[in-house]
Amino acid sequence: MSALERLAATIEARKGADASDSWTAKLLSKGPEKCAEKFGEEAVEAIIEAVKGDCDALTAEAADVLYHLLVMLASRDISLNDVLVELSRREGTSGIAEKESRP
Repeated sequence: MSALERLAATIEARKGADASDSWTAKLLSKGPEKCAEKFGEEAVEAIIEAVKGDCDALTAEAADVLYHLLVMLASRDISLNDVLVELSRREGTSGIAEKESRP
């Protein structure tokens, strides 16, 4: 099991946990909108570090982005596996062709 899969499993296990004991449970208790807001904040921070060229800071922010993406997905009952299935479905299709196929 990869670190990302373990993280997704930990996030799933935190659903319904005591919000005073877990940052993840606290975020999830605030609802999908707050989870999405936090993901957006972290994404902006990663963009800033990418533009600045600080690779260590970007690496740390990318980890935050992945964590908050998984929390946001969990808040809508979408699993990491659901996303991996979608990526597999797209595999071998050009990005241009995939984008043109969207409604």
